[in-house]
Amino acid sequence: MDLLTRDEYRAIASGLVLPTGAYINGAYRPAQSGRTFESINPATGEKLTDIAACDAADVDFAVSKARAAFDDGRWSTLHPAERKEVLIRLCKLITRHRRELAVMESLDSGKTIFDCESVDVPETIHCLKWHAELIDKIYDQVSPASDDHIAMIVREPVGVVGLVLPWNFPLLMLAWKIGPCLAAGCSVVLKPAMETSLTALRIAELAAEAGLPKGVLNVVPGGGADVGEPIGRHMDIDMVSFTGSTITGKKFLGYSAESNAKEIVLEMGGKNPAIVMDDAENLDRVAQHVVQGAFWNMGENCSASSRLIVHRRVKEELLARIDSHARQWNIGDPLDPSTRLGALVSKSHFDKVRAYLDMAQNFRTGGRTHDGAFIEATVTEVSGNDHVLAREEIFGPVLSVISVDSFDEAIAIANDTVYGLCASLFTANARRAIRGARQLRAGTVTVNSFGEGDITTPFGGFRQSGFGGRDNGMHAHDQYTQLKTIWIDLSDDADEAVA
Repeated sequence: MDLLTRDEYRAIASGLVLPTGAYINGAYRPAQSGRTFESINPATGEKLTDIAACDAADVDFAVSKARAAFDDGRWSTLHPAERKEVLIRLCKLITRHRRELAVMESLDSGKTIFDCESVDVPETIHCLKWHAELIDKIYDQVSPASDDHIAMIVREPVGVVGLVLPWNFPLLMLAWKIGPCLAAGCSVVLKPAMETSLTALRIAELAAEAGLPKGVLNVVPGGGADVGEPIGRHMDIDMVSFTGSTITGKKFLGYSAESNAKEIVLEMGGKNPAIVMDDAENLDRVAQHVVQGAFWNMGENCSASSRLIVHRRVKEELLARIDSHARQWNIGDPLDPSTRLGALVSKSHFDKVRAYLDMAQNFRTGGRTHDGAFIEATVTEVSGNDHVLAREEIFGPVLSVISVDSFDEAIAIANDTVYGLCASLFTANARRAIRGARQLRAGTVTVNSFGEGDITTPFGGFRQSGFGGRDNGMHAHDQYTQLKTIWIDLSDDADEAVA
């Protein structure tokens, strides 16, 4: 996509009409309490607008409308081809409004317009379209029963689903959730992050314009205690799919246990290793992948390569090349298409990441902060995998470097974490690459590249990075459906018994 100029993006920003209400049962509504919270542009500290600060009463109202929509079948029993057409129309509307959404996303989150235009909005459209096209292509099964029986195994939508989103990829994570969830026929009560509520509200409005029936997609903005916990504890929500921090994700397990034992799917944190062995080819290309993995989206990425585990023989050469590439990741106005590192999402998150910089031992690159919102691309060597910068998820543009002397040591250090989301391995030895990919305890392992796969591959983690289901791929539909067995007796005895 051709990018505009900074002045053109600012002109779009000045003309935006920002949503302010919750979106429930096909309309924007104020919170029942009348309370609001401020939506802040993290790059400037300026208020964008006031948004409805919902609470348990609004969650109850949204759930009641979602339940009514599910039970009367206006969406759940709609022919799969008709559901597909609605979601395809939504994709067309998002395409028509793509620049409005990209600018809104940048203003709300601090993300660069470069990323919003080239990654977030196009991938949002692609994700929704992919799941829409899959709706009428997933077949149910017939088991190999006897001649006197037919056993059908069918998928049915799970019901009313609570979707709880993170703030780091507001549009894209929304698509990852609502794509398969709506495709399955579920009704939704969605909580966006308080820091980044605008685009979720706008998408709900566009979905209604596309023909999504009232009550099927409800967006309830507000805080974790006020909205997230009531969703987790609600007796009429059948499942929750959560993406966010490990600390918060664990709370939803408790909410489920203390309420109706609703299904919980968690996609949480990561402390993802990038292993570079001494036989890795083309260290300049390796450096590009490491830098992309560490600093993309300001490092505010659960799959960020935040630990570089590098063989001592190539460490200095690789770090020199990483330094060269990292210096190209400039900070600046997020609406300037030449900016590669935008603002961190909030002042509180900036302070958290800055505190980690105070614990750094040896800066190779960066380490400086600017204007209380921006942090330079930072590379720091640490004493070992026990250092706090190697253990904890920083969620900022900070790459910690650990030296090793062997392949086995690298694998052991990579696996020495409570997380298990993603990992990367750079080596020219095919046997070592396959062995390493099998030994690394992570949901996605890339070889000689950084990445998360694509829409066709399931995304999720091991251990405290999450469980219960996967985003992306056909597997994403599984979490929003229940399997039902229908057993039909065809035997003559069955006829006699009926007679």
